[in-house]
Amino acid sequence: MKTIQKTAAAALTVMALSTTAQTNWKVDASHSKMGFSVTHLMVSETEGKFKVYEGSVASKTETDFTDAKIEFSVDVNSINTDDEKRDGHLKSADFFDVEKFPKMVFKASSMKAGKVKGTYDLEGDLTMHGVTKKVKLLAVGASKTVKDPWENTKYAFKVTGKINRTDFGLKWNAVLEAGGVVVSEDVKIDCTLELTKA
Repeated sequence: MKTIQKTAAAALTVMALSTTAQTNWKVDASHSKMGFSVTHLMVSETEGKFKVYEGSVASKTETDFTDAKIEFSVDVNSINTDDEKRDGHLKSADFFDVEKFPKMVFKASSMKAGKVKGTYDLEGDLTMHGVTKKVKLLAVGASKTVKDPWENTKYAFKVTGKINRTDFGLKWNAVLEAGGVVVSEDVKIDCTLELTKA
C-alpha cells in the first residue's frame, strides 16, 4: 500500500511540475521595434518609435504562447519621430509629460489563440500618462523558432492594434481652418518583437 501511495505521489508531483513548467524569454531590443503612427493634418501618416524599453515573456512552450505572461516597460523620454522639435513637444505637458510620467507599462491579462493559425488575441493593461486602460492587440507569431549563430533560441511576433490617445489624457490638438485636426486621436501600434530564450 505504501508503495502505491509513493508512486501516486510521485506521479502527481510530475504532473504538477509539467503544468507549471514554462519557457522564459527576453526581448532583444536591438532587433525589435516599438513603433506607432498617427494621421497628420487629416491627409498623411507620421511614424515614431520608442528606442529604450525592456520586456519579458513566459510561455507554455517554445511555440505555444497561449496564456503567456507578458510585461513591458518603455522609457517615454526615448520617443523618436526623426524631428527634435516635434519630439520635444511630445515630451511636454501637452502630450506625454515625461517629467511626471517617465514610464509606459503594459501587462498582459489574456492571450488566446486567434481564428487564424499562428495568431493570438492579446489583451492587457496599458498604463500611460498616469492612466491605466484595457487594450486589445493582435499578435502574429513566426512560423517556428530558430537558432542564431551563437546557439540562442529565437522567436518573433508582429503586434498591431489601435488606441485612442485621449483615453489616456493626451488631448492636445489644433483645429484646421478647412476642418479637421492637426493630429488624429487614434494611434496605430506597430511593433516587431524578437525574443531570446532565457
